[in-house]
Amino acid sequence: MQLYKDQQLKIYNSLTGEKEVFKTINEGHVGMYVCGPTVYSNVHLGNVRTFMSFDVIFRYLKHLGYKVRYVRNITDAGHLENDADVGEDKITKKARLEQIEPMEVVQRYTVDFHNILNTLNFLPPSIEPTATGHIIEQIELISTIIDNGFGYEVNGSVYFDVHKFNETNDYGKLSKRKLEDLIHNTRELDGQSDKKNPQDFALWKKAEPQHIMRWPSPWGDGFPGWHLECTAMSTKYLGETFDIHGGGMDLKFPHHECEIAQNEAAIGKSPVNYWMHANMLEMNGQRMSKSTGNIINPNELLSGNNDKMSKAYSPSVIRFFMAQSSYRSVLDLTDDGLKASEKGYNRLMEAMALISSLKASGSSSININEWLQKCYDAMNDDFNTPVLIANLFEGAKFINQVKEGSATLTVEDLEILKNSLNTFAFDILGLLKDAEAQSGGDKLAGTVDVLIKLRQEARANKDFALSDQIRDELASIGIVLKDGKDGTTFTVN
Repeated sequence: MQLYKDQQLKIYNSLTGEKEVFKTINEGHVGMYVCGPTVYSNVHLGNVRTFMSFDVIFRYLKHLGYKVRYVRNITDAGHLENDADVGEDKITKKARLEQIEPMEVVQRYTVDFHNILNTLNFLPPSIEPTATGHIIEQIELISTIIDNGFGYEVNGSVYFDVHKFNETNDYGKLSKRKLEDLIHNTRELDGQSDKKNPQDFALWKKAEPQHIMRWPSPWGDGFPGWHLECTAMSTKYLGETFDIHGGGMDLKFPHHECEIAQNEAAIGKSPVNYWMHANMLEMNGQRMSKSTGNIINPNELLSGNNDKMSKAYSPSVIRFFMAQSSYRSVLDLTDDGLKASEKGYNRLMEAMALISSLKASGSSSININEWLQKCYDAMNDDFNTPVLIANLFEGAKFINQVKEGSATLTVEDLEILKNSLNTFAFDILGLLKDAEAQSGGDKLAGTVDVLIKLRQEARANKDFALSDQIRDELASIGIVLKDGKDGTTFTVN
């Protein structure tokens, strides 16, 4: 189904600072590139939050009927410790410290990355290229940039001439920074003497004798700059101009700014129509940081083996928690927030499990199609998952109203409600159909039915104290009994 023809999707474009109607370059097709991890350590939750945002975006685009080519790279070389092109390659440093081969580091942490994302129910990208697998393309790109007058070689390293580029282009347009301000705020750093200007960035770095990862090039043995790989791989698999480029907010400058410059210098075109950036993840109101100890990794959160949270949380609860905030908002990870999300997730799953037992009526007192469009409107508004979740809870409320007899739905509307809840909860938000969650609603209903029968027996025996006790204790945990002419029903609040 080509739902995209009926649903007008708007995306916040970081380049323009506005929500724009999404129009693809090729009708029915979407090219999307997202900057993946540098695999020198275990993936952290901030990365997970970014990748989860784009997993939901990928899922929704597919649901709308687009044929999506989703490219998410693996950085396995060239990412130095400092954005100013100084320091060691992060992977080489890890290999040196552990006295193993760099590709052992890459393999270990790539496996960890995939395991975490699989556990959290991510869809795999269409293509997952690596920097080391595209050295030839990067060398060719550098040669083109040099030929076009925007790159220069010094002592075996090649740098991008930002000042020359800015004479005819706008370096800083994505991050809204002016080159003049960058020049004013730049302090000289050791190791920058080869550059014409401190703002220039490396396209190719000469490998010193002790550097393990190295490749031959026209400028001598070396390795590519970090920014270069994404330009080479995105254009190879998505074309000179493609629809969406995503990543974390921290990549906007300098990484994505440099990507734009490289593309315009080599090809003469701006590479992307819609730039999207996911915001940061904090914990307990503070930035996550290894140096301060304010950090928790995904396995610790999933297992409960940590001193930051009171218990373990399931993959679906983590997804549900993250979806309750817009991808463009800072999200604060707290134990109380996760507990609240767990309760909300369970309440939604319990309601959805009850829908198959509902009795249909000859007419509907609820406009289900209007509710369904509200779900689409939320996602069409720059993938507004918090509003979508509010609408899903409204659908759960409909279920409880029909169960207690205060609302009616036809067979057709019940089917629309059931299918839509499943689609948005499982297919789009990526929540898991946990065995516990699937059976939880049925188990709850069965348990409450037993208590209702015991209460009825108590009332028949004029044991009103026990009858009231059962009612009140159920109410204290959010289960409200309602006596009617057709018997007793319950709702979960």
